[in-house]
Amino acid sequence: MFELPKLDYNNSALSPIMSEQTLDLHHGKHHQTYITNLNNFIKGSEYEKLSLEDIIKKSSNEKKAGIFNNASQHWNHNLFWKCMKPNGGGNVPSKLENKIKKDFGGFEKFREEFINAGVTQFGSGWCWLSLKEDKLVVTKSPNAENPIIHNMKPILGCDVWEHSYYLDYRNKRPAYLENFFDKLINWEYVDSLL
Repeated sequence: MFELPKLDYNNSALSPIMSEQTLDLHHGKHHQTYITNLNNFIKGSEYEKLSLEDIIKKSSNEKKAGIFNNASQHWNHNLFWKCMKPNGGGNVPSKLENKIKKDFGGFEKFREEFINAGVTQFGSGWCWLSLKEDKLVVTKSPNAENPIIHNMKPILGCDVWEHSYYLDYRNKRPAYLENFFDKLINWEYVDSLL
């Protein structure tokens, strides 16, 4: 059975960029609900013994929406929590920075593309930095969709569901994304996934 991961920081550590109230609700309530639902869906089924990534791929192929949505959201959030840290942003490790410059033509170009992907995702969803074969790409996806089902390896994800930002930013999704990018990203963790 899957369990809610413990955060590497306390619920107030990302404040004021992400408030304690937002983190408490997002991690403790929303993420926990996906896990509870997933465990209930897969109990006693062939999915119960699979890894989380295999559950995502299999349920996507078999059009099992309930299993897929909850498994994918569990995976997405596991990455999201690791991609943030108190006093994040700032300097990017040179290996990752060089790869970004090579694949996007500059770090600012990448920043612009990533934030724009999140801003332009209609409704709930995610924006991503992923490896597609050997190239870094920025994508966006609706609802729980995950780049894994498109044969990509996500290394950075930002949640743009309203529960991620509405208490702190109201309807100002661009401000949330800019603050996430500039002040929360744990670049060392992202680099470790390259």
